[in-house]
Amino acid sequence: MSDTTLPAVPRDIAPMLLVPALMLATLPFVGSMPTWATLTVAGLAMGMMIFIMSSGLTLVFGLMDVLNFGHGAFVSVGAFAATLVLIPMRGWLDADSLAANLGALGLAALLAMAVTAVLGWLFERLIIMPVYGQHLKQILITMGGMIVVEQLIGVLWGPEHLPMPLPTALRGALLMGDFAIEKYRLLAVVVGLVVFVALLLVLNRTKIGLLIRAGVENGEMVEALGYRIRRLFVAVFATGSALAGLGGVMWGLYKETLTASMGAEVIVMVFITVIIGGLGSVTGCFIGALLMALTTNYAGFLAPKLALVSHIVLMIAVLLWRPAGLMRK
Repeated sequence: MSDTTLPAVPRDIAPMLLVPALMLATLPFVGSMPTWATLTVAGLAMGMMIFIMSSGLTLVFGLMDVLNFGHGAFVSVGAFAATLVLIPMRGWLDADSLAANLGALGLAALLAMAVTAVLGWLFERLIIMPVYGQHLKQILITMGGMIVVEQLIGVLWGPEHLPMPLPTALRGALLMGDFAIEKYRLLAVVVGLVVFVALLLVLNRTKIGLLIRAGVENGEMVEALGYRIRRLFVAVFATGSALAGLGGVMWGLYKETLTASMGAEVIVMVFITVIIGGLGSVTGCFIGALLMALTTNYAGFLAPKLALVSHIVLMIAVLLWRPAGLMRK
């Protein structure tokens, strides 16, 4: 019997070149290398935080075909849930010790992810499940759910803005030659990269990831093999909610203040990221988040008035080039 080889799957590298191309293209316009480096690192950090918040939504929509306009509620709940750890552990955050600061932040992030995962499970059971396959109803009912959650946050934590200052060791910037890089932005880059790599490994290198992707293509066949595909999809929804909660913690520390409406304020940005990247594509979502954050940062420096609409212009340009987004699922 002769050996047969499967044809190699062509790799679409064009979207992956967009981020470095954008970075290099803006250097001559910025002019100053230190200023360009500072803008670039700040954009990458912001992009990583946007990706963390968006990755959960692209998983839910791409794998479950659910338009969850209430995704921003999990961002807000995650940020406020983190205060249940950060406020009692204020001493750890004020200590001039990176280990103590990261320990407190780690516990806060774990609590935020646990709370939002449970909330996501309840949200899917009570609100999403009755409207599977009905996109218009999904939009209306999930937006209503987000409004309810925002009001509940105001009841539990009060209507005032809640300060969320950075830990002592993460304040300020590191000087590297002639330019400065904020310490917290470096942490955001590291966390974003860890989340991205973890998602890719789970979806492409584990049995659970294989079952999820197979269930999207042919759920009846997966059920016939003895697997409960509904349980897998509920787990996906809870995971997406947990990632939104983690993103809420990162975004709250970035802004250093919390409001009940913070999730609603970022939901448009999150949806644009998902649309740019391609529905259901984690890699596309990652590239889209970096592109949007870098474009906003560069535009804010070069043409401040354009910065307000830069993400809309970017989305239009990408969709004119690739109507399905940068990378399909």
